[in-house]
Amino acid sequence: MIIAVDGPAGAGKGTISEYLAMKFDLLYLDTGLLYRALAKAVITQKVDPANSQAVAHIAQALTTDDAQDPDLRGEDIAAVASQVAVIAEVRSVLNEMQRKFCRSVKPPYQGAILDGRDIGTVICPEATCKLFITARPEIRNQRRLLETQADPTKTITEDGSQVARKIAERDDRDRARKIAPLTPAPDAIIIDTSDLTIEQACTTAALYVAECCRDQGALNANYV
Repeated sequence: MIIAVDGPAGAGKGTISEYLAMKFDLLYLDTGLLYRALAKAVITQKVDPANSQAVAHIAQALTTDDAQDPDLRGEDIAAVASQVAVIAEVRSVLNEMQRKFCRSVKPPYQGAILDGRDIGTVICPEATCKLFITARPEIRNQRRLLETQADPTKTITEDGSQVARKIAERDDRDRARKIAPLTPAPDAIIIDTSDLTIEQACTTAALYVAECCRDQGALNANYV
């Protein structure tokens, strides 16, 4: 089975996806980290993010292992990731990488879970269950700021207004792009985490996944 989890930054889709991966024995891929890994390579190699041919060439050398790099969470990398994500050639390369990831799943995993911005609409429209995780902008801004402040490896150089501005700019780019814009799939289950604790959000998502997969006969009886 394939679980698709989409949504904007700071809504909680990563935390929820990790929880679902452990609960249902799913192989997990944070697809946004692929674009961040590409962004880091673009920055490191001093390539213009607008140079579609050069960026696509770099993308071809990536693997899903590059998404495990612990140094991909900075807002500067996120900003470049959002820029290169609009390049059609780049999306073609990384889209196929994500689909190959889903096809490579083997026991003991029951399936795959991918989180991103276009999993349910473009990458895996045939997904067994599609979730769209969202939250009010001010909540997402606060979460991102607290996340940065709690990370001892990061030097705090931005205040709340700067974090909010960067998230808003990224939201605008992701929603306005012509290729795979950020939007819920027509059959996605929308979960607003604004007023939920982490535990409540994860439990709610798990209930939806269990119900959806059970109805389609995709869930092992041990997990119902």
